[in-house]
Amino acid sequence: MSDQELSPRDRAVLDLASRSWPGPGARDRAVRERLGMSPTAYLQLLNALLDDPRAAAYAPVTVNRLRASREQRRSER
Repeated sequence: MSDQELSPRDRAVLDLASRSWPGPGARDRAVRERLGMSPTAYLQLLNALLDDPRAAAYAPVTVNRLRASREQRRSER
């Protein structure tokens, strides 16, 4: 893997983030089953990926949507 590529785990996190879920329970269950990590670890990794240009290149729609959502939450504080 070159320095320009995301790891398979990072791609899996972004792929999971791109899906819509009927509720947080379904997403959390999928995170545990498919990624083998806690929902908290998933959200921390996903948040870090939003600042990674490689993630934006891999999944631009997902990253831009989540960045906008994150910025909106920050501005509401």
